[in-house]
Amino acid sequence: MQIKKIIPVVLMVVSSIVLSTACSQKRKFDGPKGYNINTPQKIVMPTSLQEISGIAFYKATPDTVYAEQDEDGKVFFLKPGDHHATAFKFGKHGDYEDIAISNNFVIMLRSNGTLFTFPFADLRQEESQHVVEWKDLLPKGEYEGMYADEVSGLIYIICKNCPDENDRRIAKGYILQLNNQGQLSQHGDFAVNVKDIDKIIGERKFEFRPSALGQNPRTKEWYIISSIGKLLVITDSNWKVTAVYKLNPALYIQPEGIAFDKNSNLYISNEGGDLHSGNILKTVWTGK
Repeated sequence: MQIKKIIPVVLMVVSSIVLSTACSQKRKFDGPKGYNINTPQKIVMPTSLQEISGIAFYKATPDTVYAEQDEDGKVFFLKPGDHHATAFKFGKHGDYEDIAISNNFVIMLRSNGTLFTFPFADLRQEESQHVVEWKDLLPKGEYEGMYADEVSGLIYIICKNCPDENDRRIAKGYILQLNNQGQLSQHGDFAVNVKDIDKIIGERKFEFRPSALGQNPRTKEWYIISSIGKLLVITDSNWKVTAVYKLNPALYIQPEGIAFDKNSNLYISNEGGDLHSGNILKTVWTGK
């Protein structure tokens, strides 16, 4: 009789553990409200964008993707799904990490913090005589994430690895102003408290090295990707961390770019490797 009584209890405990584990796994690769980031549409890039890094849209219109890859001083643009990308050369060989478009100007970010600007209209020409190189606007460091506000002309750049980040417990960022003539000037700074990320994920031994930055047009929240550690960090409009999500490494193999279109759909670009092509993962805004 005692064994018969024990068996149901054991089964209940086992079922509880299995259910708890399943829920834990579900939460592990959960995503922000309104986005099923674990079931994205994959847009495969042509071979010229195998090492795709940053991505951007012109006025949030998704019919054409503007992108750059790590090695060449080129801007690539194509319609999603195209097998060939048109390339526009703006600079020499280098480590270019992100692209943004604002005030009808293209802004390119090199990993050492040097920026390049030129008119958006020049992309349709063979070459540009209007490329301007901007040095010393940002402190020394390594940079990968950039976002441009189309309305204000403010450019937000977050540091991936800077020497003055107080033992990596904060991630610093800098704000530049782009005027109607394409001139850049310093406008301020911001910071993300990495300790708040610690508290949410409950782990101390992790690295937060921002590789992409974007702003949700619907909520005005900041979306920050750390390719190292496969994290998606959400902050409010004042840079206070509100949520942290672990990205599924089977999908987000090397996420280095992020953008939203005018319908609030989310796009994350993945650099390719020996076993997979460069791609963009599109997650449709569900509103739920």
